[in-house]
Amino acid sequence: MRARDERRKSALRMVLLAVQLAEAEQDSLTDEDIQSLIQKEIKRRTEALEMMRQAGRADFEAAELAELEILQAYLPASLSPEAIAELARIAITEAGATSLADIGKVMQVLMPRVRGQADGRLVNQIVRGLLSA
Repeated sequence: MRARDERRKSALRMVLLAVQLAEAEQDSLTDEDIQSLIQKEIKRRTEALEMMRQAGRADFEAAELAELEILQAYLPASLSPEAIAELARIAITEAGATSLADIGKVMQVLMPRVRGQADGRLVNQIVRGLLSA
C-alpha cells in the first residue's frame, strides 16, 4: 500500500476477501486451502483474460495479465511438463491403466500429487497423450 501499487493491492485484496469468506465457513485454513483459493483467483482471471481477448479489449487485458502474474508469484513453482509426464507414468502403472477408458483411475491417483503445482487441464492432456500412445 505504501508503494501505491494499485494492481498488487487490488489483486491481494481479492484473495484476502476470499480467505476471509472461507474462514467464516471453516474454523481455520491450512496452507493448501489458501493455495487453492489463490488458484481459484488465478483461474478466474485466466477466464476473464480469454473473454477480453475474444472481445478485443486490449485495454483491460493488460490489467488482468498484470494481476495474474502477481497472484502466480504467491504459489509454489509449477511442475514442468516433463515432470508431470514422469509422475503420470508412475500413476498409470499404479492404477494399472491400459486405455483412455481408465483415465479417471489415473487422474484420481495423480491429482493429489500435483495439486497446487500443475494445471488440471495440462495434466489431463499429458495423461491422455500417454494413454493413447
